[in-house]
Amino acid sequence: MDLTRENEAIRAYLKLLQGKGATSAILHKRSVFLEKLIVYLAGKELDGNVYREAIENLMESILADDWHFALTSAREFYPFWREDIKAIAALNLNPGFDIEPLQWKPLPASLKSLMESITTEKFDVSETWPLKAYAQALRQEGSEQSLVNTRTKLAKIILVRLKNAPVKNHKSYRTAVDLTLPLFNIKNNRRLFLVVVREFYHFWIGNPDASSMVLKDGSGNILL
Repeated sequence: MDLTRENEAIRAYLKLLQGKGATSAILHKRSVFLEKLIVYLAGKELDGNVYREAIENLMESILADDWHFALTSAREFYPFWREDIKAIAALNLNPGFDIEPLQWKPLPASLKSLMESITTEKFDVSETWPLKAYAQALRQEGSEQSLVNTRTKLAKIILVRLKNAPVKNHKSYRTAVDLTLPLFNIKNNRRLFLVVVREFYHFWIGNPDASSMVLKDGSGNILL
């Protein structure tokens, strides 16, 4: 198994992180994860679908508490594996590398307990407004009520997961999503959850163009 290409990508990625001030502990942990990942990539075409499939297969062996860390590493490593210099440069200019991981995690839960909790949970105005706006946008796109109900239930799950977040921003949202994914044992349901939380995010942050984001991408790509 020739891992020359992948090992060179790992070295370039870790070197950049080190230059940005990542600690030795973070570098080691990412190195360990990436060494597992590249076994799935050796000799494969430099293709996004190949990479996504490799991640989905690998994640089945990752502990639930480590999903956010692992997916963050995978997302950041992707352009290095693809040898996409422009994408790496764009990430380098923007805050695209997470060298200071959020210490917060959502409270332990099962999918069953979350589904039960959304029927009794009291949501405040800052939570109900984006929920209503999301449901309205889905209806305006011609969605049947059953689809609206399903998607708003999944959106409520992420709101429950964020309840104890000390700061509600893109980092806490991403963390909550990544650490909820392993609760979905059925891959199609996991992908639907990903579609929903990415649509709902635009309503959650108050994006005035949020309505234009619904029902546009049904792939449920684990890396986006």
